[in-house]
Amino acid sequence: MDDVTEAPRGPVVERVPEGDERPRMVCDDCGFINYENPKIIVGAVVTWGDKYLLARRAIEPRKGFWTIPAGFMELNESAEAGAAREVMEEAQAEVEVGALLGVYSLHHINQVHLIYRAEMTTPDHGAGYESQEVALVDWADIPWSELAFPSVRWALEAHHRHRGETNFAPETCPEIPHRIE
Repeated sequence: MDDVTEAPRGPVVERVPEGDERPRMVCDDCGFINYENPKIIVGAVVTWGDKYLLARRAIEPRKGFWTIPAGFMELNESAEAGAAREVMEEAQAEVEVGALLGVYSLHHINQVHLIYRAEMTTPDHGAGYESQEVALVDWADIPWSELAFPSVRWALEAHHRHRGETNFAPETCPEIPHRIE
């Protein structure tokens, strides 16, 4: 393959591969199939006593809005470890991750959110590089109109509904997901 025109082109042809039923991008030179699958988001509703740990986003999307610590799961980590890592990255807090609180399938953005309960092991916290500020707030003081995403509200409300419970099924999307403008 001395000539650039002879180099493999990669997955550039969209077709249904043999044994599949969905169109995929395929490389006709080597047979590679590019499977695109949903991204997994991991996070936690974090508490210290009766207070909730929230972070104001320093990055897009929804910069300046409040969220629970959450983000993309990394390769070679469990969902629980990913949730704890996200809490440390965004809120500089050490936590013990508990029960799975919610599984939110957001097909319109190709994401699945796995949100856990987590309790801080100490009251120490601070803004990580993805956060403008971090706060421990009472339930009555949660800035509901300033939450970054519907899934943040769903997770906080699920946590509040199940406080004190140890045996409950994870919740799912309570409404049709929509885009916040």
